[in-house]
Amino acid sequence: MEKQNAVKPFGMSDKIGYMFGDFANDFTFILASMFLMKFYTNVMGISGAAVGTLFLVARIVDAFTDVAMGRIVDTVKPAKDGKFRPWIRRMCGPVALASFLMYQSGLAGVSLGVKMVYMYVTYLLWGSVFYTSINIPYGSMASAITSEPSERTALSTFRGIGATLAGLVIGIVVPFFVYDSDNNMVGSRMTIIAGVFAVCAVVFYIICYKCTTERVKIEKSSDEAQVSLVQAFGEVFKSRALLGIIGAAIFLLLSQLLIQSMNQYLYPDYFQNAKMVSLWSTLQSLSSLLVSLFTVQISKKFGKKESAAAGVAMTGIVYLALYFMHTDNAMLFTLVSAAGFIGVNFFNMVIWANIIDVIDYQEVRTHHREDGTIYAVYSFARKLGQALAGGLGGYVITAVGYDVTAKVQSGEVLDGIYMASTLLPAIFLFGVVIMLVFVYPLNKKKVEENAAELKRRREGK
Repeated sequence: MEKQNAVKPFGMSDKIGYMFGDFANDFTFILASMFLMKFYTNVMGISGAAVGTLFLVARIVDAFTDVAMGRIVDTVKPAKDGKFRPWIRRMCGPVALASFLMYQSGLAGVSLGVKMVYMYVTYLLWGSVFYTSINIPYGSMASAITSEPSERTALSTFRGIGATLAGLVIGIVVPFFVYDSDNNMVGSRMTIIAGVFAVCAVVFYIICYKCTTERVKIEKSSDEAQVSLVQAFGEVFKSRALLGIIGAAIFLLLSQLLIQSMNQYLYPDYFQNAKMVSLWSTLQSLSSLLVSLFTVQISKKFGKKESAAAGVAMTGIVYLALYFMHTDNAMLFTLVSAAGFIGVNFFNMVIWANIIDVIDYQEVRTHHREDGTIYAVYSFARKLGQALAGGLGGYVITAVGYDVTAKVQSGEVLDGIYMASTLLPAIFLFGVVIMLVFVYPLNKKKVEENAAELKRRREGK
């Protein structure tokens, strides 16, 4: 039965605290998504294909670590400060330190074998161990903060704002700081910025821990049989809702992270203006903040699924248009692409509420609540999308003939970079739309029915 402790009601403190949680997450995640491959290839001298292979290998490891962490969250007895919050307190230091260790430019001169070993060890520690151990409890925590669907949408929106703010800071500060006048990444500067962001991440995790409250307690009745790992996963993978949102998330990350990764080649090499990346990041982040003002209202009126599908379709059309435009005007490209990102930004604002809808849907179906397990499966899917995007970016850069030693790339290589920055993301965005419309079943009506059913059960009616 669900019990409410005598604690302060849900309010702005929870929303601000939850926002800072993803702010902290993305001081390492977005930094890696946008700049790690560039750091590995251009500073450390490692081939794009080798980096892409690293990302794919790490996701195989994640298949085990994510699942293990999800089951730990679901089965370990809660601490005095909650079921999920203690993990933020415990793991904020290790994840920040591991992130900083990935960007050690002082190792650029050692042998390739040493660099490869160091790259694998530090990346796996960060992404597959420490990031997993803090991100899965953090993501699962939303359902323990409140049981009201509209309040959960607000938490998702504030989480999206946190990610947007992190992206805004990283997108503006990093390009201006780490690139020199010849559009080359300076390794020592990247090391410094990674250290500063690691410290900021720890501070923001602590704010998240202090400001949030777990007030929803799901307690198993004494006669309820313990659900085994095999049973739990058997039930989870029968969920059309989970499979649908996983498919949408993978396609979304393939498009979004490929864009972010390829921008580090598109602007410095194709447009010959590395610092324009900052303007692109600023504009798309501002559009995300603008969208956040209306996310809850739009979701209430039209539904999260319906609104997200329409928004992502719009972004896909914009990137398809940019491909056919094949413009060499950096400002025009930046303005059009950033405006088109409004649709993706809306989906990013509500997607975490979609996951809670999936958890509720699973509980309605099975009478078991598996927050950690479901979130772990979804987290693994997101990491898979991240790896596929990073791997694809590395393989594309290699396939188009990108030469890390050349100051100016050939016209054929530049055209390949432009194609990978526009047409490929457009295709993946239309994949998101297909998954939302034809696979994911939780429309506005179904979400409301599930919330009402769970409320009825918990009130014993």
